[in-house]
Amino acid sequence: MASNEIKAVLFDFMGTCLDWHSSILAVLPSTLPHDVKSNFALEWRQTYFDANTLRIRNGEPTEDIDATHRRTLLAMLDKHPEIKPLFSQEVQDKAIAAWHNQKAWPDVAEALRKLKEERGLEIYVHANGTTRLQLDLVRSAGLKFDMLFSSELLGCYKPTPENYHKALGLLKLRADQCVTVAAHTSDLGGARAVGMKTVYVRRWTDDIREDQEVIRGENDAYLEDMHELDVVISKL
Repeated sequence: MASNEIKAVLFDFMGTCLDWHSSILAVLPSTLPHDVKSNFALEWRQTYFDANTLRIRNGEPTEDIDATHRRTLLAMLDKHPEIKPLFSQEVQDKAIAAWHNQKAWPDVAEALRKLKEERGLEIYVHANGTTRLQLDLVRSAGLKFDMLFSSELLGCYKPTPENYHKALGLLKLRADQCVTVAAHTSDLGGARAVGMKTVYVRRWTDDIREDQEVIRGENDAYLEDMHELDVVISKL
């Protein structure tokens, strides 16, 4: 009988591993109050998710994430005419570029080290976006993975089943040998649908519309941070 021992952990990236919110706040107009900038950033992030969902629903191909971020930023500014004059072309360009330069949440680097060095697991980024984005982000965050799987590389978005099947095919692993770790319930729903184990990590910046109690009951584990991630995965 084939072993169903866990061999690989696939991580969502922005939000789950990276504090995107701080990077975006740092480049928004300094004259805006902190709470206005924060709410704007959170809303912008959600419009990105909504844009991807619409592309999936319409059967459209993946789009360069910079193009999606620019398109959704312009739509956001149209919705907020009171602050639109503050977003010069230079400010817009810096806001788009900021998505390529993020720091890891404090608990992530050690969690990855434990999984790879102490547990002997393979660790991967598995996230929507472009390969260039992921290369920039692992550099700025100082994180190391065995491979970076982007929606651009796979040719389709999460959480479509095709996206997960393509990643598993490249890894030559079965779904029950892999764990997906994410701060996005939609990503984990897609992983469960193809037979992967799922661990939800709560990040205040993400899943702002979701019911956390529902999420808690849907996954193999629900964590407030990654400090005990290796222990939890070893018990799956």
